[in-house]
Amino acid sequence: MKIRKAILTGGGRATRLHPITTTINKHLLPLANKPMIFHAIDKAVEAGIKEIYINTNPGETELQKYIGDGGHWGISIKFFEQTGGPQGIAHVVNEARQFIGDEPFMFYLSDNILLGSLKEMVDEFSRGKNDCMLTLSEVPDPERFGVPVFDSAGNLVDVLEKPTAPPNNFAVTGIYLYGPRIFFDTYKKINPSPRGEYEISDIHSVLLKEGKTVGYKEVTGWWKDTGKPDDLLLANQLLLDQLHEGNFPNHGMVEDDVVIEGKVQIGIGTKIHSGVTLIGPVIIGENCVLSNCTIGPHVTIGPGTTIVNATIKNSMILDGAEVSTRATVANSMIGKKAIIREKTEQPHHYYIVGDKTVVEF
Repeated sequence: MKIRKAILTGGGRATRLHPITTTINKHLLPLANKPMIFHAIDKAVEAGIKEIYINTNPGETELQKYIGDGGHWGISIKFFEQTGGPQGIAHVVNEARQFIGDEPFMFYLSDNILLGSLKEMVDEFSRGKNDCMLTLSEVPDPERFGVPVFDSAGNLVDVLEKPTAPPNNFAVTGIYLYGPRIFFDTYKKINPSPRGEYEISDIHSVLLKEGKTVGYKEVTGWWKDTGKPDDLLLANQLLLDQLHEGNFPNHGMVEDDVVIEGKVQIGIGTKIHSGVTLIGPVIIGENCVLSNCTIGPHVTIGPGTTIVNATIKNSMILDGAEVSTRATVANSMIGKKAIIREKTEQPHHYYIVGDKTVVEF
């Protein structure tokens, strides 16, 4: 029962990340300067997936342009629109039933960032002992997620969706494995929740109540659902930390008195002028210009960005932005082509700035 197919999410509105996501699909936000969904594709391919189907919002075109047909990964990738508006993630899966057919499959919420490998879990599932397999992670806020329920013997007996009083601190993460037909047969038995959505937790609850074998595995390493700006920044930080030295080449022009400490990647065409200190891990994209500034640690800078005078820490700066200020910018997300321009000296600032925004002070 080898899993060859996977469904990945590429839709949704990500309102909790506004204004950044008003003009960019959340799944294309760069984490460690790589689109978020690329990290999910990498994990799926590493686990042996050969065909991926990605759902999109109606009229979406950017995902297709960035991702392509899967040739970059040596697999096949196709896209499908979720019809009928947002009706929950179980509905997303059901919309892909024509692609999956009678095969087992993986369902992966692409905004879930995982540092560990999925290969061991997929291999275990392929041995055929479970009808379904869930991944669990201990979290400080389980009420935001589906929460597993265990009996006194430690057996999984139910899954509750966003309970107000969680029975434990575990969350069902957004990575699921299903045997042939079992998901689609079960989907016919569930109804929309009070919020009008087909909940994935209801699928698992029905499977357990019908005596199906639902296995689980605790996520190894680190897992994060990037639903909020702080989650994105933490994911960016941890992804930077785990990258090896070989992922940090210097292809730019660096003047002699520039100070570089730790792992720093500098893109082609980027110019690092005098008075700059780079404290890794830092990734700087192509064709950037940096002057008289301190960058890092844990900063990613998109292509075509200009930074002058600023001190930037633990932040994500997207493509084409301009940051020209003597202030410290920390724990911030700056959108594409946004401008932060100083008129008078100010103390520390915190920003979540959308694409093409202009901030003057």
